Amino acid sequence: MNIAVIGSGTMGNGIAHVFAQNNFSVSLIDISPDSLAKALGTISKNLDRMVAKGTATEEQKAETLQRIATFTSLEEGVKDADLVIEAATENVDIKLDLFRQLEAFTKPSCILASNTSSISITKIASVTQRPDKVIGMHFMNPVPVMKLVEVIRGYSTSDGVTNQILDLSKLLGKIPAEANDYPGFVANRILMPMINEAIYSLFEGVAGVEEIDTIMKLGMAHPMGPLQLADFIGLDVCLSILRVLHDGFGNPKYAPCPLLVNMVQAGHKGVKSGQGFYSYTHGTKDLVVADTFKKR
Repeated sequence: MNIAVIGSGTMGNGIAHVFAQNNFSVSLIDISPDSLAKALGTISKNLDRMVAKGTATEEQKAETLQRIATFTSLEEGVKDADLVIEAATENVDIKLDLFRQLEAFTKPSCILASNTSSISITKIASVTQRPDKVIGMHFMNPVPVMKLVEVIRGYSTSDGVTNQILDLSKLLGKIPAEANDYPGFVANRILMPMINEAIYSLFEGVAGVEEIDTIMKLGMAHPMGPLQLADFIGLDVCLSILRVLHDGFGNPKYAPCPLLVNMVQAGHKGVKSGQGFYSYTHGTKDLVVADTFKKR
């Protein structure tokens, strides 16, 4: 089975890594040659960690990297694919444009999957002539480590395609969980309101950044506090998902906190920008509350 992955960012390179590691031939596609080179470097470093831990050998690392071919041409990258997984920016217009092109460039039997965390699979499928073969494969970050794949059925996704993707996820050593196509699916429909409420708690002065995260980590056994998690996801991504939920349900409980909106507009997007609820100028290991939120 030939796999094509569109987008070589954090999610795309992780998805490519996992498939290649499990003996699949992978075409990794991005319009930027520099991004592709960076992605291969990231995959190599992640494999080095596995070698150091004894969970992979140098030979397995080399074989995994050899199974990944890179392309800057979408048409060339997907022409032989049996499954395409789109992991581009969480932007509905970009995704719809990509799936229109995939309809033209892939063979009719090819399954078209999206790694979207919130955008309607049914809407994505509507721009193709094969809605029965369009499905969601929502991997979790970091992909090589996290076990879950949220498998989302669009309105017209066939049973056969759904079962094929469920079985394929298990072959990757993942645990698939099936969800139907409603805004935010399951993961983000539950997670994002929690993150938003944590931001509101900060915005309204209920507690500080460290206190909110400490209470959730120690009191609720969360491995990472909601504000730190928001920084890692990307505050712009959190805002985008909340807007999908708000628009999709028309319920004010999903309206993004004004503080989140202002932070994104100011360019404070979390780890990716070096500044969010915490400051990441010295890396991500030591948690340092951003100056904006330090107690005076």
